[in-house]
Amino acid sequence: MEAFLISTGIVALAEMGDKTQLLALVLAARFKRPWPIVWGILAATLLNHALAGLAGAWIMATVGPDVMRWVLGVSFLAMALWMLIPDKLDDDNAVPQRRMGVFFITTWAFFLAEMGDKTQIATVALGAQYEPLYAVVLGTTFGMMLANAPVVFFGDKLTRRVPINLVHSIAALIFAVLGVLTLLGVGKSFMA
Repeated sequence: MEAFLISTGIVALAEMGDKTQLLALVLAARFKRPWPIVWGILAATLLNHALAGLAGAWIMATVGPDVMRWVLGVSFLAMALWMLIPDKLDDDNAVPQRRMGVFFITTWAFFLAEMGDKTQIATVALGAQYEPLYAVVLGTTFGMMLANAPVVFFGDKLTRRVPINLVHSIAALIFAVLGVLTLLGVGKSFMA
């Protein structure tokens, strides 16, 4: 349960103001069909985060816990800094122009937008640090849905009320604390 809860919280915070959240807003404004968009986000996130979690677990098994502790600690600290840089999305290139259904456009766009994104990298790190892997993937996916589904349904009204800079600062602080704790070998870790 710990892996699920930590994964959910970290990704939900990291996703606030992220380019994929901006993509959700663009898709909602363009298509005005929330359910296919939400299902597309879910499908893309499950696939992307399952691959990311597997990559994290594989890296952990390959390099071992001593090296991985340093890699994860530095990665979490880098994520803390990255959280302070706002994401932007170019509306003209945000959504593929092909004639596909809303679900497939959303799935494709979200899967690609998640490649190398903060939440995908966080999922790699979480997959390396926590077990069971399915709890990490379900948690990161749930965190993505918590951050993106309301944007799809409520759009601009919601984003105008949430102070994104504050959310990013809180997420950066959480990543920084996780990085320091990981480097020090404190708390729940893969070294236990």
